[in-house]
Amino acid sequence: MIRDKFFDRRNYIEILQKRVGSLKDGYRQNIAIIGEENVGKTSIVYKFLDNFYDPRIITVFLEVRPGSFQDFAKRFIGALLYNFLLNSGLELKEEIDFLLAKSAGYIPNTALKIKAILNELSRRKKVNIVNELFSLPELIYQETGKFTVLFLDEFHNLESIGINNLYREWSKLLILQKNTLYVITSSMMFKTRVILSKQLSLLFGNFEVINVEPFDMHTSGRYLDHRLPAIKLYPGLKDFIINFTGGYPLYLELISDVLSNSIEGRVCLPARPGLASDDQNRENIYTNLADILEELLFNTSGILNQRFSNYIKRFLDSPVSNDYISILYLVASGRNRIKDIAHILHKQKKELASRINYLLELDAITRSGDFIKVSDRLFAYWMRFVYQEKIHSLSYDAKSQKEKFRDGLIELIQEFLRQSQKPLSSRIFELLQLFEDDLMQFERKKIRLNHFREVKQLAFNHRLLKEGLLGRSSESLWIMAIKPEAITEQDIAEFSRECKKYHHKSQRKIMVTLKEVDPNARLRALEEKVWTWDLNSLNQMLDLFSKPRVVA
Repeated sequence: MIRDKFFDRRNYIEILQKRVGSLKDGYRQNIAIIGEENVGKTSIVYKFLDNFYDPRIITVFLEVRPGSFQDFAKRFIGALLYNFLLNSGLELKEEIDFLLAKSAGYIPNTALKIKAILNELSRRKKVNIVNELFSLPELIYQETGKFTVLFLDEFHNLESIGINNLYREWSKLLILQKNTLYVITSSMMFKTRVILSKQLSLLFGNFEVINVEPFDMHTSGRYLDHRLPAIKLYPGLKDFIINFTGGYPLYLELISDVLSNSIEGRVCLPARPGLASDDQNRENIYTNLADILEELLFNTSGILNQRFSNYIKRFLDSPVSNDYISILYLVASGRNRIKDIAHILHKQKKELASRINYLLELDAITRSGDFIKVSDRLFAYWMRFVYQEKIHSLSYDAKSQKEKFRDGLIELIQEFLRQSQKPLSSRIFELLQLFEDDLMQFERKKIRLNHFREVKQLAFNHRLLKEGLLGRSSESLWIMAIKPEAITEQDIAEFSRECKKYHHKSQRKIMVTLKEVDPNARLRALEEKVWTWDLNSLNQMLDLFSKPRVVA
């Protein structure tokens, strides 16, 4: 997302406002903002910076790029001086010599230190200069009383600029610097978590980790309404777009932009006899959606086709590239159990584990117990319907490939619409029938998804709880209550009493809702040993079994 199209994300902005505001009160909490590419991390920082002003706080945004240390050091100094002078009333130039000369009258000691750093960049040990470089904000504080908030975008690229013992030296400064707040962002989530837990795990100066997630279902719907005010999207297709994109702001933006342009720029077709204008509009949008996704994902010039083609190149230089591509394709196609992948690829457990670990380190996939998931839903669709078809095609003519793509896409839409029309209890019933004794990761716990020899509907004789499910295996008994509305403490108490009617040594009590679980209700659920599934939990489960998400 770009700056002028910022939408929602108030919770993340509020965290930044609170942490930066506390800096002047003597409380410093460094922040790490992590999330997948295109999820909107940088746009959150931009939005915060656009609206922030405090004469006692200098904000510095610096994109960390792969390159030389000399280049990074000069950009660091230039950005620091520029933002120090930003509200001075001076006409500024983005030149270090100019900025240094203008700053010398306000921060003479800092200016002298910067001159020394610039003179010694090519001669001194980089590790010493790193200490001096990152100490500059503290020098400015000593001379002016101004705090510094330093935003390092994609900070993991620091490793590529050739600094020995980077994190060991930086961690020493993080402990001592009380007047400098670091906000680091990274799309390399796996790598960043390792760095924060091992190299930068400090007694003081620790980083608060903020996970930026894609838009949830509700926010995705509001975003589409906001971007397409003149278009009445058929609810089923709107829900499909939300499911298809996984709530990624960039993908929602691209689809809504092209959809808006295609509708506004199209000469309206005459309505067929007996077909209302709204129905005609829905039919046209349905057709246009297939055209739009073909344009973005299939065509060689398509923005997302180019993006995913470039992304997959990172795996092609490896001598085992076929293994990586095969794993991604299998998982994208729904064969995402590790045991199934090993069987299909004829790989030993150890060999497969090394391939999976590599993909995990690159954040290409995530793991949940015995299951693997491609991190980016739209990339998974592209792998399944575009990439694999093109590399296996025996014809230079893309016509047949395009037809298969459209056929697969239409089938995907129709399957989503079929599933979305089913009652929630029926969808969960079908989900339980897919369990095969695999493990999944759920809220830091590993849960065994027992293979049930019997799954049946339950009816509760209660005013608030009406329907549920029972799954019986030799190892356990699952008792479920399904309430699409919000769960209350009273619901949990009533459900817990109902469960006492069943006797099994290993009983799992589950309540399913499509709303967020109230903190008090969640606490009561813990006391009663009731496992609560909200909409997000349910969709995580559906993802593991390659089933369309519930959009509510």
